[in-house]
Amino acid sequence: MMDGTGGLKRAGRMAGALLGMAWLAACASNERVAAPPPPVQAPPPPVVAAPPPPPARTVVDDGKTRVALLVPLTGRAAQVGQAMLDAAQMAVFDVADGKFELMPRDTGGTPEGAARAAQDALDGGAKLVLGPLLSAEAQAVKPVAAAAGVPVLTFSNDWNLAGGNLWVMGFVPQEQVTRVVRYAQAQGIATFGLMAPANAYGEAARQAMAAAIRPGTGQLTRVERYGPGQDLGDVVKRLSDFEARRQALERERALLSQRDDEASRQALRRLSNLETFGDLPFQALMIAEGGAQLRAIAPLMPFFDVDPGPVRFLGTGLWDEPGIGREPALVGGWFAAPAPEARQDFERRYQDLYGSRPPRLATLAYDAAAMAGALAKGRDARPFEVRDLTNPNGFAGADGIFRLLPNGLVERGLAVIEVTRDGFTVIDPAPSSFEAAGS
Repeated sequence: MMDGTGGLKRAGRMAGALLGMAWLAACASNERVAAPPPPVQAPPPPVVAAPPPPPARTVVDDGKTRVALLVPLTGRAAQVGQAMLDAAQMAVFDVADGKFELMPRDTGGTPEGAARAAQDALDGGAKLVLGPLLSAEAQAVKPVAAAAGVPVLTFSNDWNLAGGNLWVMGFVPQEQVTRVVRYAQAQGIATFGLMAPANAYGEAARQAMAAAIRPGTGQLTRVERYGPGQDLGDVVKRLSDFEARRQALERERALLSQRDDEASRQALRRLSNLETFGDLPFQALMIAEGGAQLRAIAPLMPFFDVDPGPVRFLGTGLWDEPGIGREPALVGGWFAAPAPEARQDFERRYQDLYGSRPPRLATLAYDAAAMAGALAKGRDARPFEVRDLTNPNGFAGADGIFRLLPNGLVERGLAVIEVTRDGFTVIDPAPSSFEAAGS
């Protein structure tokens, strides 16, 4: 009797030996032998059912108000994203109560990452989305939040995204242009020129400028647009009518040379150091640029006889950067932006806490988080209704007063600022309330 694994193996070896002997005997006797049976087919593997999908996340009703903060904590914009997170946490500490929960999520600086971050925060119970930073990210987040019925306050300055339960917190050029142009008109300036890039920002500046000049009191007399890589010297040359004014100088010199009197000789002496003759086609020139491009344009102005003094240079909020007064041509220029003193306390406290100066956009995160914390305080349900977000009295933040408009844009109380060699001087203060601003 055979049992166990060893017995089975021995039986197998014996059967194999007997089968071999029978096959050899058949060959020797040349007898016909039946063919061996076909091999036994192995049974198919069992079908394994797919595991069931994970259950939807259940949000515990613990009485907290959750607000998502979507910023790039990795990728190229990670440094700005981390600063915005730091600023938002400052606002929560300053304004919110213990029932407020900020939910930071990393977008990675990509539309796909932003959409995933938004969905994760919404699944976790977020009732308001602050961010993301970039326009493409905001475009990806907008439908995700809309499907959940949750409002979004993006830090992008792409005004085309405004509306559909999304507000644009970023600084847009339209109200900046309107503010400084109307101030200039109040100072007696009637004719305006514009130099702007041939892109959406430049077109927005042009439209705002044309709308800001009150009919019958002023005129937009010259507009020059330029594309990437275009020779800016040629643009400024056309803008200033340089060739026509230089020819006018030659004609004037020739005319005075024909007169033999002391007055003509004195006039000739006055013209001897001039490059051009005659008035420019504008009293004020808006340069809708910032950064390296603005620094490249500024020295070209006096080179082509567009001098500060006879001409008042105007700018947008892109001029709001340290060191702009190092360009002599821009000293004395005006632009509109949130008043610098409004954010000085924020910048000082930020530096004390984190040991570095905050980037300019950090105030957007602070103001958005502070507004959310204020609205949520003392409310257990639905603290972010549209009627509350668009309160006409607005809110006070690190950049001064602001309010969310029904069309998705954000109106700000702006100051008019003059560029000095050492920094900025406020020459027309920002309003302290929207009623005072005449809105």
